[in-house]
Amino acid sequence: MNAADLIAALDLPPGARVDRRVPKTLLVQHGAPTAADKRRINEGIEEMQWVATLKPTTIGVPAFRDVVREYLEIAVLSVAIRDAANANRIAELIHRAVPYPVFLIMAEGARLTLSLAHKRWSQGEAGGTVLEGEPVSVAMAALEPDGPQSSFHDSLSLGLQPRADLYLLYQGWVDTLLALLASRVTGRFAVSPSREQAAARRDALAECARLNAEITRLRAAAAKEKQVPKQMSLNLELKRVEAARAAALTRL
Repeated sequence: MNAADLIAALDLPPGARVDRRVPKTLLVQHGAPTAADKRRINEGIEEMQWVATLKPTTIGVPAFRDVVREYLEIAVLSVAIRDAANANRIAELIHRAVPYPVFLIMAEGARLTLSLAHKRWSQGEAGGTVLEGEPVSVAMAALEPDGPQSSFHDSLSLGLQPRADLYLLYQGWVDTLLALLASRVTGRFAVSPSREQAAARRDALAECARLNAEITRLRAAAAKEKQVPKQMSLNLELKRVEAARAAALTRL
């Protein structure tokens, strides 16, 4: 699978396509708050393409406005980054720099990552936008017939996403990414049937990641501990955390 395969899976109408190269200087000017970030962009990005603009006039889905956010369009971007680039930070900088929600495809050699992030109005800058929470990112693995990623690939089509407005359309793609992340734990791909269940799944994924890190820490500490009482205490705490993780897994 490559970036072109993922773009094809979106099944975008020809009228939405832009297919224009974006100069890195624009990203440096609008999305690099520090000198280190400027270097990350200049040294880490090979090429950035504006693939498509999804808005009411190009896909027939209404814009969305409320007191929290305004979604007039969705940008589909494809970015090639160099080896050893800080992919997570570059993705965050791109999401911050573009005033619209971005469907971001990042390619680092043969490795592909999808990243999406909701945006809302800034409380400190009139007319400015900020990220709403952390981006949802997922690394792509090789397609397997009848596997979770194959089902995910088939679920990306624009025509399968909610069409009430651009916010719900974008949320549909976010939920699809969350379903893929959950499938890597459960072995089964299924998009959440409601926004409430999708939110619960995202919380459960974050909880599983936190608990996995804690389990790793406790196991390492127990292996090093020489005093039996402390070792027993660490093992009891480990069992408690493992039970909490098992409970979180049931919410995926």
